[in-house]
Amino acid sequence: MDVRAYLTERGELVNRYLDENLPGLAEEPVSLHGAMRHLIFPGGKRLRPVLTYAAAEAMGVAPDVVTPFAAAVELIHTYSLVHDDLPCMDDDDERRGRPTVHKVYGEAVAVLAGDALQAEAFSILFGDSGLLSAAGGTAPPEAILAVARDLALAAGSRNLVGGQVDDLSFELIGENDEARIESVHARKSAALIAVSITGGARLGGASEVLLEGFARFGKAVGVAFQIADDLLDADEQEPCSTLRVIGVEAARNRAEALLESALTELEGLGEPAEPLRELARFAVRRDQ
Repeated sequence: MDVRAYLTERGELVNRYLDENLPGLAEEPVSLHGAMRHLIFPGGKRLRPVLTYAAAEAMGVAPDVVTPFAAAVELIHTYSLVHDDLPCMDDDDERRGRPTVHKVYGEAVAVLAGDALQAEAFSILFGDSGLLSAAGGTAPPEAILAVARDLALAAGSRNLVGGQVDDLSFELIGENDEARIESVHARKSAALIAVSITGGARLGGASEVLLEGFARFGKAVGVAFQIADDLLDADEQEPCSTLRVIGVEAARNRAEALLESALTELEGLGEPAEPLRELARFAVRRDQ
């Protein structure tokens, strides 16, 4: 499987959906809608929504059934990046090869754009072209409600936002607690990756037993993905970094062990789950 081609092909599906369903650049207030689109287009690898597609494919479901959910996941991810880049957070000037949202539109509009992207994620889920009508409305209503609930939980204080709070305060917590670092990774990064996968699987009709396996797979891949990010940024040595505690080689081994543990969760799914396996390998082995 050509994983980069798969990312490109599936990424275009979510790109088209987002372009059609987000407010246009000419719609008032133009500064807000421009700021919302600034980081969405051009986007990154679209890894999280593509994981949604791969999980649905593992269950034998066509991409158009899950596209609104894949788009909602990307909107939550992008909102978190807009806020992460703010001067009061990570204070970054560049993202995806261009100036960050607050550098172009100002801090106040960047905050509001992040707020709007988060709200838009749930608006898309239940809108006229959302999950209730996707692919002729084939997704069960109870599954639609469940994935919306799961996405909200992954984005909230117990996961993404809480992980960001602990990341910001990590220098006060201390630099020598590997378990604490992985706790931040599990909430700030892995929770959204895991819900991307379980959402696609749930909309594809996965049983609760299968969903538990998909969730374990997603959490392990998500933590390993963040360790891979640490390895790519090894020269920067951020406070909340596994490398700072255990070093480069041990961190790489930890990521690989998490990946292997994750892959065992998919052993019974056969060939349809191969894109999901390959995406996991790609996400974790980017520095190799």
